Amino acid sequence: MMKIDTPLHAAHQLDQLAAQFEHWRQSRSHPHDRIPEPLWDQAVVLTQTLSPSRVAKHLRLRASDLTKQITKRQGQAMPMPAPSGFVEVPKPSAQPQVLGGIEVELYRPDGARLRMHSPDASLPLATIIHSFLEAR
Repeated sequence: MMKIDTPLHAAHQLDQLAAQFEHWRQSRSHPHDRIPEPLWDQAVVLTQTLSPSRVAKHLRLRASDLTKQITKRQGQAMPMPAPSGFVEVPKPSAQPQVLGGIEVELYRPDGARLRMHSPDASLPLATIIHSFLEAR
Protein backbone atom coordinates (compact mmCIF):
# COMPACT_ATOMS: atom_id res chain seq x y z
CA MET A 1 0.00 0.00 0.00
CA MET A 2 1.29 3.50 -0.78
CA LYS A 3 2.55 5.87 1.91
CA ILE A 4 1.40 9.49 1.80
CA ASP A 5 3.34 12.05 3.81
CA THR A 6 1.90 15.43 2.77
CA PRO A 7 -1.14 16.89 0.99
CA LEU A 8 1.15 17.81 -1.92
CA HIS A 9 2.36 14.20 -2.16
CA ALA A 10 -1.27 13.03 -1.93
CA ALA A 11 -2.26 15.33 -4.82
CA HIS A 12 0.55 13.87 -6.91
CA GLN A 13 -0.55 10.33 -5.99
CA LEU A 14 -4.12 11.27 -6.92
CA ASP A 15 -2.98 12.35 -10.39
CA GLN A 16 -1.10 9.07 -10.84
CA LEU A 17 -4.09 7.04 -9.64
CA ALA A 18 -6.37 8.94 -12.04
CA ALA A 19 -4.09 7.80 -14.88
CA GLN A 20 -4.33 4.20 -13.63
CA PHE A 21 -8.13 4.43 -13.49
CA GLU A 22 -8.18 5.85 -17.04
CA HIS A 23 -5.93 3.03 -18.28
CA TRP A 24 -8.21 0.48 -16.62
CA ARG A 25 -11.31 2.09 -18.17
CA GLN A 26 -9.77 1.99 -21.64
CA SER A 27 -8.43 -1.56 -21.37
CA ARG A 28 -11.27 -3.41 -19.58
CA SER A 29 -12.93 -6.17 -21.52
CA HIS A 30 -16.54 -5.24 -20.64
CA PRO A 31 -17.97 -1.78 -19.95
CA HIS A 32 -19.54 -2.96 -16.68
CA ASP A 33 -16.48 -4.71 -15.20
CA ARG A 34 -15.95 -4.01 -11.51
CA ILE A 35 -13.16 -1.69 -10.50
CA PRO A 36 -10.19 -3.79 -9.34
CA GLU A 37 -9.64 -3.94 -5.57
CA PRO A 38 -6.07 -2.53 -5.76
CA LEU A 39 -7.44 0.66 -7.38
CA TRP A 40 -10.11 0.96 -4.69
CA ASP A 41 -7.45 0.39 -2.00
CA GLN A 42 -5.35 3.27 -3.33
CA ALA A 43 -8.38 5.56 -3.57
CA VAL A 44 -9.32 4.82 0.06
CA VAL A 45 -5.76 5.53 1.25
CA LEU A 46 -5.90 8.95 -0.45
CA THR A 47 -9.06 9.83 1.49
CA GLN A 48 -6.96 9.80 4.67
CA THR A 49 -5.18 12.94 3.40
CA LEU A 50 -7.58 14.43 0.83
CA SER A 51 -11.34 14.83 1.08
CA PRO A 52 -13.36 11.87 -0.24
CA SER A 53 -15.31 14.22 -2.53
CA ARG A 54 -12.09 15.52 -4.11
CA VAL A 55 -10.77 11.98 -4.61
CA ALA A 56 -14.08 10.78 -6.11
CA LYS A 57 -14.35 13.76 -8.47
CA HIS A 58 -10.76 13.49 -9.68
CA LEU A 59 -11.06 9.72 -10.26
CA ARG A 60 -14.50 10.11 -11.89
CA LEU A 61 -16.22 7.95 -9.27
CA ARG A 62 -19.52 8.37 -7.47
CA ALA A 63 -18.85 9.72 -3.99
CA SER A 64 -21.33 7.21 -2.56
CA ASP A 65 -19.37 4.31 -4.11
CA LEU A 66 -16.12 5.61 -2.65
CA THR A 67 -17.76 6.06 0.77
CA LYS A 68 -18.93 2.41 0.64
CA GLN A 69 -15.37 1.32 -0.12
CA ILE A 70 -14.03 3.41 2.78
CA THR A 71 -16.57 1.81 5.12
CA LYS A 72 -15.79 -1.66 3.77
CA ARG A 73 -12.04 -1.24 4.35
CA GLN A 74 -12.12 0.59 7.67
CA GLY A 75 -15.14 -1.00 9.29
CA GLN A 76 -16.68 2.38 10.03
CA ALA A 77 -17.87 5.42 8.12
CA MET A 78 -15.26 8.13 7.68
CA PRO A 79 -16.72 11.57 8.36
CA MET A 80 -16.67 13.90 5.39
CA PRO A 81 -14.85 17.13 6.28
CA ALA A 82 -17.05 20.20 6.00
CA PRO A 83 -15.51 22.94 3.87
CA SER A 84 -14.75 26.04 5.85
CA GLY A 85 -14.74 29.61 4.64
CA PHE A 86 -12.63 30.68 7.58
CA VAL A 87 -9.60 29.05 9.18
CA GLU A 88 -8.72 30.13 12.69
CA VAL A 89 -5.00 30.45 13.27
CA PRO A 90 -4.07 29.86 16.91
CA LYS A 91 -2.26 32.67 18.70
CA PRO A 92 1.48 31.96 18.84
CA SER A 93 2.86 31.03 22.23
CA ALA A 94 5.32 33.23 24.11
CA GLN A 95 8.28 31.39 22.64
CA PRO A 96 11.18 33.34 21.10
CA GLN A 97 10.60 34.57 17.55
CA VAL A 98 12.32 32.74 14.72
CA LEU A 99 14.31 35.07 12.49
CA GLY A 100 13.32 35.25 8.85
CA GLY A 101 9.63 34.47 9.08
CA ILE A 102 7.57 33.13 6.22
CA GLU A 103 5.50 34.39 3.32
CA VAL A 104 3.08 32.20 1.37
CA GLU A 105 0.77 33.04 -1.53
CA LEU A 106 -1.72 30.46 -2.88
CA TYR A 107 -4.22 30.51 -5.72
CA ARG A 108 -7.14 28.12 -6.27
CA PRO A 109 -8.51 27.30 -9.73
CA ASP A 110 -11.75 29.12 -8.80
CA GLY A 111 -9.76 32.37 -8.44
CA ALA A 112 -9.60 32.54 -4.65
CA ARG A 113 -6.27 33.80 -3.34
CA LEU A 114 -4.61 33.45 0.05
CA ARG A 115 -1.55 35.46 1.03
CA MET A 116 0.08 35.10 4.43
CA HIS A 117 3.10 36.77 5.94
CA SER A 118 4.29 36.07 9.44
CA PRO A 119 7.50 36.63 11.35
CA ASP A 120 6.70 33.33 13.14
CA ALA A 121 7.66 30.41 10.88
CA SER A 122 6.15 27.87 13.30
CA LEU A 123 2.51 28.40 12.22
CA PRO A 124 0.63 25.20 11.24
CA LEU A 125 0.91 25.97 7.51
CA ALA A 126 -0.02 22.48 6.32
CA THR A 127 -3.39 22.76 8.09
CA ILE A 128 -4.06 26.26 6.79
CA ILE A 129 -3.07 25.40 3.22
CA HIS A 130 -5.09 22.17 3.21
CA SER A 131 -8.21 23.97 4.49
CA PHE A 132 -7.83 26.73 1.90
CA LEU A 133 -7.34 24.35 -1.03
CA GLU A 134 -10.24 22.11 0.01
CA ALA A 135 -12.74 24.96 0.63
CA ARG A 136 -15.22 25.67 -2.13
